[in-house]
Amino acid sequence: MSKKLNNDKLTIFALGGVGEIGKNMYVIQYANDIIVVDSGLKFPEEDMLGIDIVIPDISYLTENRDKVRGILLTHGHEDHIGGLPYVLKHLNVPVYGTKLTLGLVENKLKEANLLGETKRILIDENSELQIGSTMKATFFSTNHSIPDSVGICIATPEGNVVHTGDFKFDHTPVNGQFADLQKMAAIGQEGVLALLSDSTNAEKPGFTPSERNVGVVLEDIFRKASQRVVIATFASNVHRIQQVVNAAEATGRKITVIGRSMVNVVSIASDLGYLIIPDGMLIEPEEVNKMAADRVVILCTGSQGEPMSALTRMARSTHRKVDILPGDTVIIAATPVPGNEKYVGRTIDELFKLGADVIYSGSNPGVHVSGHGSQEELKLMLNLMKPKFFIPIHGEFRMQRRHALLAESVGVERENIFITELGEIVEIVNGSARKAGKVTAGNVLIDGLGVGDVGNIVLRDRKLLSQDGILVVVVTLSKQDGTIMSGPDIISRGFVYVRESEGLLDEANRIVSSTLQKLMSEKVNEWASLKTGVKDVLGRFLYEQTRRRPMILPIIMEV
Repeated sequence: MSKKLNNDKLTIFALGGVGEIGKNMYVIQYANDIIVVDSGLKFPEEDMLGIDIVIPDISYLTENRDKVRGILLTHGHEDHIGGLPYVLKHLNVPVYGTKLTLGLVENKLKEANLLGETKRILIDENSELQIGSTMKATFFSTNHSIPDSVGICIATPEGNVVHTGDFKFDHTPVNGQFADLQKMAAIGQEGVLALLSDSTNAEKPGFTPSERNVGVVLEDIFRKASQRVVIATFASNVHRIQQVVNAAEATGRKITVIGRSMVNVVSIASDLGYLIIPDGMLIEPEEVNKMAADRVVILCTGSQGEPMSALTRMARSTHRKVDILPGDTVIIAATPVPGNEKYVGRTIDELFKLGADVIYSGSNPGVHVSGHGSQEELKLMLNLMKPKFFIPIHGEFRMQRRHALLAESVGVERENIFITELGEIVEIVNGSARKAGKVTAGNVLIDGLGVGDVGNIVLRDRKLLSQDGILVVVVTLSKQDGTIMSGPDIISRGFVYVRESEGLLDEANRIVSSTLQKLMSEKVNEWASLKTGVKDVLGRFLYEQTRRRPMILPIIMEV
């Protein structure tokens, strides 16, 4: 480790992510070396109309690209790797990950045509990396709902910074990959300056149950089902998929996999040896109807009620290959991410209408367990690491606050706990920590092929359009004398039904005409002023008459 330099400092901050997935891109910087931990995406919230996905704002990293030494990945879930194709277009830096994590990343990079130009470095829990001239990274195995998850210990001249990634302590893991408590304890013995720890389940008392418990419940449901079983779960929950395979094998059923992301994950995890599927168990979707109904399992996407997912399309009877039949058993082996409850509930209702027997976490809690540790596990991590400073990460603010209280309860000093906003810097110098301003951070919205071209103003317009509609006012003026040659023609979309509102629109027409004539008589002839005048007067009139505020779009032409 290099000698500590004068005036050098350690800074820690998050660049992206809000909501249930928390802050999904952390920056750890010492002097001229920057390490990025994870690069996730999140799915849009309800008020992000038309947005497909949300990625972190990496302005700080692009402005300091010569200092970025690499991106270290804790595991392969979308909220930790999904932003990579967008980030790597602007930052050509090495990506470090475990075998399965890199397998999932490579599939994304291939789709983005970045595979050839991105350096990928395979690591495991025993790897030691010198990163830049001032930092060194080591790793330790953790339990999560996907194999090959790791926590990261970054040694800096100020001290060790530990990022747990997402974790729980599962003493009977599905794949036999145990959390390395001995290594965690050894890191704690060596001394942890700052701990960044997962807060997702900080409100839940006790311990999170083992993933293996779900397998017992699934096998029981498979045995009792008299017809087909359709099961939806997160595509990247490889442990859950393995339990589905095990239950199908135990009950003599074949499996078909439906949904692009599910097909990709099953293929990659199988090829890399993380998913063990007996020969002959997988069948094509076209074969489902040729088999006895009690010998089939349909594994699909759609556990969050996503509009275009396989299960949602089945519920709407719009899927090209599979219809839900009366008597089918449908299992949703996940809990709704906050904000998705409405979509999941709608899908469940539609499935019941089709005659399916629907089993979900609300009706049978045994079909899902979390991949995140509850309060006792969070306290265990704190006691193993014994950090001087503590930064709760992931989850909502209330979860981070509860995690902070847990840290206090096991002996971390209150003034040494930092709950941070996006971009808010925790600066550590000579063993003292403080909040030290902010860097540019936040969310970049992706709509189709547009990256970042939809901002707050566009979202505000979309919200306005969705609430009160639009009124287009078309007027043609004479270039010679400024008189109205045709119009105003008023077109309503999503505001009022024209045939039933002729009186309102006739009056609006008259108001537009008189406003334009008044403005032109006052020698106001700039188009911007004319449009503003029309919008103001017409907006007031429509609000008085309807208590609605449609978007008013004047179009003025000269001939």
